[in-house]
Amino acid sequence: MTSPTPAYRRLALATAVATFALIVVGGFVRVSDSGLGCGPKGSGFHGWPFCNGDVVPGVDLNSVIEYSHRALAGLVGVLILALAVQAWRRYRSQRPLVWATSGALLLVIAQAVLGGATVEEGLDEGLVAAHLGLAMLLLGTLIYVWHGSWQLAVGSWQSPGPGTRVLSVAASFAVFATIVAGGYMAGTQNYGRPDYQLGDGAHHACGKEFPTCNGSFMPFGKSRLVDIHLVHRGFMYLATLLLLALVAVTLRRRPSPGATRSAKLLLALLAVQLVLGALNVWLDEYEGLIVAHLAAGTLLWGTVIGLVLQVFPVPASAAVRPRAEAVPV
Repeated sequence: MTSPTPAYRRLALATAVATFALIVVGGFVRVSDSGLGCGPKGSGFHGWPFCNGDVVPGVDLNSVIEYSHRALAGLVGVLILALAVQAWRRYRSQRPLVWATSGALLLVIAQAVLGGATVEEGLDEGLVAAHLGLAMLLLGTLIYVWHGSWQLAVGSWQSPGPGTRVLSVAASFAVFATIVAGGYMAGTQNYGRPDYQLGDGAHHACGKEFPTCNGSFMPFGKSRLVDIHLVHRGFMYLATLLLLALVAVTLRRRPSPGATRSAKLLLALLAVQLVLGALNVWLDEYEGLIVAHLAAGTLLWGTVIGLVLQVFPVPASAAVRPRAEAVPV
């Protein structure tokens, strides 16, 4: 069985890093009011894949920012295509790697189509949330490809037990739901739309109160925007509890050195993310804080996916038992 070369492993890591950068740049596009920088709602092909009818943008700043996101997305697509082609040509016997790279290729195509639909529909909040959620699934798939290319048999040191595995999956679902709910909440802010006004949207529905909201803890039913905001908070509270439990169990059982390091990193990122989330409520609307919140949330998602992969054994067709010190974090 042919093992992935160091060059392939580096390509997998570079693709995951580029996807993270793409997500962060997408956040910057939103807060800079550049989401419709290449054309208004209903502009058709004039606004996507073209930019105001041109192949490349002009000198308008919003157009340049929006187009930079598209250019980076194109680069990510090329990198994923290279991963998939090499997997099919050189590592066909390692089916988890082949199917994961093929899945990533389908996801990036779907992401491009959804991005075009998001522009066409004038940054509809449901499409904004779906676009962000699909980006997280793509990043998670690429992290799997990276781990798979390292041939990790994570149960080779000590079995973490089924409870740890269930907890890790539950925590990852809760983090994903929190991010998607946050994306939907952000979509209600009308960034980049003609009707944008500071203070609109669910982000401000609880005023500057956290953890309370308009004088209560979780006052559902007051308004649609309050409910949207509280759904995000509710998933955040659930994710926090599950992540803390996962970190505690992992540090107690220590299934592998990599899993232990990931648990410590997860705890640090969770603390940072909670602080950034609170600051986004307590302070005025600072674009840098919003992008930092997205970046930290994406890192949190990537880390919990990495930990999930370290407590589940790699399928036999891809498993090669490495030395413990070779495990990436």
